[in-house]
Amino acid sequence: MISSLLHAQESKNTSESFHVDGVCDMCKTRIENAAYIKGVKHCKWDKESKEITVVFNPEKVELIKIHESIAGAGHSTDRVEADEEAYHKLPKCCAYKDGVHVH
Repeated sequence: MISSLLHAQESKNTSESFHVDGVCDMCKTRIENAAYIKGVKHCKWDKESKEITVVFNPEKVELIKIHESIAGAGHSTDRVEADEEAYHKLPKCCAYKDGVHVH
């Protein structure tokens, strides 16, 4: 009974991956924190590929809201441009639009 209930809850979740601009581990933390809005179960941003994978319940949150939340934290996604004010508040090492490269 419990096993079938957990499976039913999990089946409501969907997984999506998309591009998010960022350059460093501080970006990773900020991006993942911004993606964790109500309805998001798990997320992970990869610094090398610049891809985030989010697992979320589409009955609780629309994918575009996740994009908007990340962009509101200063990081552009492939669907929503970063909030300029938030972008300009990022630490210099996170200024991905300004040609910053972290090795």
